[in-house]
Amino acid sequence: MSEYLLPDEIAQLAARVVAENLVAGRKIATAESCTGGLVAGALTEISGSSSVLDRGFVTYSNEAKMEALGVSQDIIETFGAVSIACVWAMAQGALKRSNADVAVAISGVAGPGGGTQLKPVGTVVFALATRDEQGEPQGELKHFDGGDGPGGRAAIRRQATLCALELLLP
Repeated sequence: MSEYLLPDEIAQLAARVVAENLVAGRKIATAESCTGGLVAGALTEISGSSSVLDRGFVTYSNEAKMEALGVSQDIIETFGAVSIACVWAMAQGALKRSNADVAVAISGVAGPGGGTQLKPVGTVVFALATRDEQGEPQGELKHFDGGDGPGGRAAIRRQATLCALELLLP
């Protein structure tokens, strides 16, 4: 039996994120939609994570993204919640509403329903924002293959959690 609540591969990567951000002196915030807090949950499995994780936002609904993170309705109506524009705004909002130095944001279609031709099940977008950093937003769109069944949803969320943790490595 594992000593972790989440799969070992997630916990081990979270341990690296905590250790490396501690050395770098960076505080982290998360803004999660389709992962439902799994990234923050993975970080809190690690002893000492309180010195790195400032806070996590789980903003599953569009209203929550707007209210808790300040994402504009125009962004959601124009580009959708599963868009680089939306996750960039989520990451920026997490920085503005925290004491973090870096924020990761995740939004996607975990399935098995909810996909469209343009954004099929498995489409997940990520953004990483760093406080006081100017320039182009750092965003990424990925497509994770998880199939259409209930196990596919778990696979997509697991892959998205791993990807977000990797983005948090300094």
